[in-house]
Amino acid sequence: MNARFPLIALLGMLALRMSVAQSPEQLRSLLPSLEGWTTGRAEVFNPDNLYDRINGAAPLFLAYNFREMTAVDYRKGDDYITVQAYRHAAPEDAFGMYASERSPEIPFIDGTGGEAQGDAENFFFFAGSIYVKMAAHCDTDASEAMKRIAQGLASGIDPRPSYPPMLSLLPTEGRIAHSEVFISSSFIGHDFLKSVYAASYQSGGSTYQLFIIDGKTAEGALGILKQYLAFTKQTDSPGEGAITIRDRYNGDIPAFLKGSCIVGLFSESGGIAGGEAIVAAVAGRLK
Repeated sequence: MNARFPLIALLGMLALRMSVAQSPEQLRSLLPSLEGWTTGRAEVFNPDNLYDRINGAAPLFLAYNFREMTAVDYRKGDDYITVQAYRHAAPEDAFGMYASERSPEIPFIDGTGGEAQGDAENFFFFAGSIYVKMAAHCDTDASEAMKRIAQGLASGIDPRPSYPPMLSLLPTEGRIAHSEVFISSSFIGHDFLKSVYAASYQSGGSTYQLFIIDGKTAEGALGILKQYLAFTKQTDSPGEGAITIRDRYNGDIPAFLKGSCIVGLFSESGGIAGGEAIVAAVAGRLK
């Protein structure tokens, strides 16, 4: 059977894709009113002119299938808060972009979007296909104002935001909090490893990363595995089931091909005891 995950997860993914806000006009209409603050006109940037606004950061956004960015300022006297809402092609892209910019220096905020971080000067969250970044240029703490803006936007974009459903197939035991990522391409340094869902784990003093590569189809997943084995110069005949990829740059990687997905385990420090069993258990959740 070639389904990638259980029906309940598929339904969750479909719900996630039903984001309300898609156009700049819709996003602008979702901005809440704040007493004492006024909002300016919206500026819209697309893949052709995003460099004009964010310069060197643009290539990463484009790698995550960026479609357009709507920018609006809240102003109160000389104080202002800049809101930048980046629309991506799919929810996993918005999440992936958010996760790529997580900062260990900024606290996590509960109850806003699928995940959020914020402090007195910045606020970040994702919901549906939208990744939102806010920056305050104020003489006083603007964290509450940014939180209210974020909550208003997030609830309008997607009232039930969550991580991409594929991440729910990874075990929760031992998972490092807020380590979940979606990597659009070039996972562990290989251009051919794309659409990767991963999370980091700690066990027995070791840290490792579990990942699922979405090949979209069984043929697509098999093609990725063949590319990897060609790179490693292995002569194995790939097929469904377990295989160890002997990557000269990343060490031995226990993997499992099932349907349209490849499950694997990567550790910078070398092999993980029982890695093959861990990978096989995750693959067993792929229906």
